[in-house]
Amino acid sequence: MIGLVALLVIGPEKLPKMARLAGFWIGKTRAMVANVKAEIHSELQAEEMRQLVKSQSGLEELQNLQEEFTHTIHSVKASSEELENSIKQSNPHE
Repeated sequence: MIGLVALLVIGPEKLPKMARLAGFWIGKTRAMVANVKAEIHSELQAEEMRQLVKSQSGLEELQNLQEEFTHTIHSVKASSEELENSIKQSNPHE
């Protein structure tokens, strides 16, 4: 149907040239759309990677806090044991 209308409007002499021109522009448009899709896909992957790195850095921060907390607990425990020993030594009657 479209071909028949194009044949009547454009004419049989110019139709092959116009078809090639239309094909050229359709091809360029498809390539452009494919490039935009690829760029969007690439940006989405990059954003996912940034989010992953951000969450990983949050995990590392939590691990550091846990290590500091564990160190503090050991330090308090050692201090309390020293205090307990010091009290025992100063009161030998117990």
